[in-house]
Amino acid sequence: MTESKQPLPDIASLSFEQALGELEAIVSRLEQGKANLDDAIGAYERGAALKRHCEAKLREAREKVERITLDATGQPAGAQPLAD
Repeated sequence: MTESKQPLPDIASLSFEQALGELEAIVSRLEQGKANLDDAIGAYERGAALKRHCEAKLREAREKVERITLDATGQPAGAQPLAD
């Protein structure tokens, strides 16, 4: 990976879409097979962390959706707060 070594953003600060975009870019670079071994290992490790972050964001969104309550007409009546 011959691109400049700019500091990468902290994964925890990334939105789902940002993390997924970065993960897709890493997969694309790894599939090309042009990186040296150390860069490929580092990219793989970051990719694994991005994958875990995306899974956590999806789980969080699913839990929020599951907590939405419907009124008698089937319309959203509000949401129950997530337990911390």
